[in-house]
Amino acid sequence: MVDAFAAATGDRQWIHVDTERAAREAPGGKTIAHGYLLLSLLGTLMPMIFQVEAMRILNYGLDKLRFLAAVPVGSRIRLRQTIKAAEKGASGWRVTNAISIEIEGAEKPAMIADVIFVYS
Repeated sequence: MVDAFAAATGDRQWIHVDTERAAREAPGGKTIAHGYLLLSLLGTLMPMIFQVEAMRILNYGLDKLRFLAAVPVGSRIRLRQTIKAAEKGASGWRVTNAISIEIEGAEKPAMIADVIFVYS
């Protein structure tokens, strides 16, 4: 997945794709996943927690996106998600979800953000 993401985005920094160099020079001796790869996984991970039936779902944006820890290739991750706010507006419900992507066995999450959708 990391190699495919590197090919699709052109982000071929050695820390992501060069396993030999990473074994010599990277903390932990492994390549790491791209931060934006983690972000792109939200579309797959979020519906595993809950789904909203709506005529239209609009990705409104992100607040407070932070990449807090590197994810070594081969690590297991999980998404934690809670509804932080829901506001009724003229275009529908604007819902803010506080999310974190956690690494199995790690003390701090790899990524946190507030993800906002509009459901109508």
